[in-house]
Amino acid sequence: MTTSNGTTNGSSQQLKITKRPWNARGHADHGWLYTFHTFSFASYHDSQFESYGPLRVINEDRVEKGTGFGTHSHAEFLIWSYIVNGELEHKDSMGNLENLRRGEVQFTSAGTGIRHSEYNRNKEEDVHFLQIWAKPNVHGLKPSYCTRKFSDELKENKLCRIMESVDRHNGGEGETDPIPMHADLSMDASILSPGKRVMHELVAEGPRNVYAHVVMTGKTQPKAGGAKIRIGDVELGEGDGAFVNGAIGPGKIEVTSTGDKAAEFLLFDMSK
Repeated sequence: MTTSNGTTNGSSQQLKITKRPWNARGHADHGWLYTFHTFSFASYHDSQFESYGPLRVINEDRVEKGTGFGTHSHAEFLIWSYIVNGELEHKDSMGNLENLRRGEVQFTSAGTGIRHSEYNRNKEEDVHFLQIWAKPNVHGLKPSYCTRKFSDELKENKLCRIMESVDRHNGGEGETDPIPMHADLSMDASILSPGKRVMHELVAEGPRNVYAHVVMTGKTQPKAGGAKIRIGDVELGEGDGAFVNGAIGPGKIEVTSTGDKAAEFLLFDMSK
């Protein structure tokens, strides 16, 4: 685990940036499911990595063609799937049935309780997606569902807001408006070309937790080359993440692409 100090752009704020290496995450290979867990999940438990602010789960999943997660229950969690490649069928007890593809984000506020399944019906291709959970700041919500598509073009060399707290959301319901949720958490996505940089403006005043995750292109991190980003003095490769502590809004955090291919990454800005 790498820890480094840095500063927010244009200020004297001291950031403590702690790397979460890709192969230090929880890992399981069930044949039909090949997965990495950033936080404790299923049979993986590490008391150091239970959650971070409201962020509870980042699972980087690959589901084999013709297989999937059978029907199961959830309650009192905000759950979304960020599709990287392939197709994922989502079916739930609210009557929703969709086949999701790259760029689409499917969000469920489980609230008082739902049942759903996630299945790869494609017979030719595995599906690669990130399954993310957050803890809501309001309990007993009526279950709800939303799917939106965020194309690569929206993310290329810029930050695209994917998820947004209802308290900051602009109320828009367009296809590319952020998905609102009941948590003090914002999530951006970017596809950053080598040598390019983006600047994230902290979304609220006061202390913030920031987490970055670099999406993998294969089942393991390349031994050389590949997608990489840098935050402060810490470089992250494919599958790596970073906890950024010490950020205080208003302020900015700079992310630079330092690899030899475009880096797709997610950036979370949330309450402590």
